Amino acid sequence: MIEWGTVTAEAIEFLKACVIGRINMVVSGGTGSGKTTFLNLLSGYIPSNERIITIENAAELQLRQEHVVTLESRPPNIEGRGEVTIQNLVVNSLRMRPDRIIVGEIRSEEALDMLQAMNTGHEGSMTTAHSNSPRDTLSRIETMTLMAGMELPVRAIREQIASALELVVHLERLRTARARSATLPRSRGWKAMSSR
Repeated sequence: MIEWGTVTAEAIEFLKACVIGRINMVVSGGTGSGKTTFLNLLSGYIPSNERIITIENAAELQLRQEHVVTLESRPPNIEGRGEVTIQNLVVNSLRMRPDRIIVGEIRSEEALDMLQAMNTGHEGSMTTAHSNSPRDTLSRIETMTLMAGMELPVRAIREQIASALELVVHLERLRTARARSATLPRSRGWKAMSSR
């Protein structure tokens, strides 16, 4: 990615330190911007002695650590039974005593469970989300959390987001079909969001 100009060597060193330092993060961007590829790259910096649970719709992440448990969602059968959602998997993964949880992509109500996991001892967890900018990422996560139907006040949701997420790595697909990354540290966006 450095050779392609997607990210600088300095940014990679910073992100490597964030992963090793157990910073909770979300990789965001539009369709085809390289979110999963970048998440794969970042997950390679997780120390090999940690227990990691990956949760995806279809297994795309390729972690090489020794202690990895891969969980995949499942659609309902022809009778409408047996569905296993990403939300089900996030909730059940907490019982498996992971050091980190990596969700391939949050799309709806599982965002609340992911935030709660990040806020309850699963530091260094990561996920991806579709959005057009780092700021939009926070708004989308807020909307997805509201989809959980828990009727939480918006302020409480924003405080959960502010407490859980420490870094957004946003990828943009350029007209040349290359991706580039931009990061938004916590100090620039979260505090303002949670105080609205």
